[in-house]
Amino acid sequence: MGAGRDHPAGVALLPLPVSRPQGAGRKRAFSWRPALLTATLLVLSTAAAAQTESPGQTLKRVEQDLQSDKALQKQLDRQSQTLQKELDELRDRLVGLADQERAQEDELAHLEESLTALETQERNQAEKLEAERQQIAALLAALQRVARIPPEAALARPDGPVDTLRSALLLRDTVPALRARADALAQALTRLAETRETLQAQRTRTYAARLTLIDRQKEIGQLVARREELSRQTEEERQQVAQRTARLTGQAADLRQLMDRIEAERRAAAAMAAKREAERLEAERRDAERRLAEQKAAEQRAAEQKLAEQKAVEQRQAEQKLAEQRAADQRARAETETARAAPSPPAGERLPVGGRVTVRYGEADRYGATSRGVTIQARAGSTVVSPQAGTIVFAGPFRGYGQILIVEHSHGYHSLIAGFGRIDTAVGRRVATGEPIGLMPADGSPDLYFELRRHGQPINPQRGFGAPEGKGQG
Repeated sequence: MGAGRDHPAGVALLPLPVSRPQGAGRKRAFSWRPALLTATLLVLSTAAAAQTESPGQTLKRVEQDLQSDKALQKQLDRQSQTLQKELDELRDRLVGLADQERAQEDELAHLEESLTALETQERNQAEKLEAERQQIAALLAALQRVARIPPEAALARPDGPVDTLRSALLLRDTVPALRARADALAQALTRLAETRETLQAQRTRTYAARLTLIDRQKEIGQLVARREELSRQTEEERQQVAQRTARLTGQAADLRQLMDRIEAERRAAAAMAAKREAERLEAERRDAERRLAEQKAAEQRAAEQKLAEQKAVEQRQAEQKLAEQRAADQRARAETETARAAPSPPAGERLPVGGRVTVRYGEADRYGATSRGVTIQARAGSTVVSPQAGTIVFAGPFRGYGQILIVEHSHGYHSLIAGFGRIDTAVGRRVATGEPIGLMPADGSPDLYFELRRHGQPINPQRGFGAPEGKGQG
């Protein structure tokens, strides 16, 4: 499905920008409702009088109603064009908000890592200072005990003069060292205070970043809800106009057929006799039987020829499928070796969600099977975006895989994304590159699985969307 395909009829995503008052937008978007109500009441009021009208008068009245509906449809189309422009602006804003949310998540992760390092540094410094304080306290206690001994008591001690002199020299050397350790302890206390101030400032920035991220996610959620609400309303209104137009068109066709039949019967009664009419019908029947027999014989011959051609085509397709399977196996082995040699995605690649890649293409997943895509560990409640512009072809639960989404891109690419907490789009919707399409689960450290396929074959998502091969379009 090409990138330039128009939206299907009746599917219109028409959210208004957040900065514009909602009341004004709703008044302009649905200003044709009084006209539709008037036309509906007109049909109901004239239904009873239709039994007394002639077919010609009824046909004229129905054609006038059809003209009114066509004018109403043109007015709705003009309003749809205006609302489509606003939808494009909202999509651009959603893409920008998703990019801002991704940047906020990265900044918050960096702040949390820095906060953890500062907390570890503070804990280590506090433990070291506590040990140093205990040692200095023990030395001070010993010095105080020695200082309280009078000189007479020192002379009367049983120790010899040499031991007393040695103790005095030891105390004299201990005092300067103790003073130096006390100075070092004071400097360490100053550094600890500075570290705690830095830690407090880092906690404040981290809290502010978390609040900013929550506000960004709320704003995206409001825009997505507004988009879905207007899409449902516009779809219902378009269906009402289409149903009424179809009903009036069928009524006009029946009236024309009735008038034509009455006129034909009048001319037949005046111009033809019953016998000649019967002979003509008999001749036509015989001719029809002859043509039917010839047609059946021709169809039988065509069916036999088509069956032979189908068998030949099936044989060629089987041979081609076997060759394609062998080529696909060779490509898978080559892409596996390339994925192992390149540990990180190439520059400019857009993954559906921010986070850490835990399982790469070609590696063994948690069940021991070879992964056909990549697994990303994301933050709880993160916004999931479309990796490339395309059309939603599947959205919802699938067997035991939970909520999954399949996006069809141009040039034969398909994206399979699983692990949603909530999907914010529907089948048939057209999404732009980077447009929000859902949210991750709101708790824990959820995983998102992203698989990229080219013409039905899984390829390495880390290589991104390459140039088209041949003229095939997905």
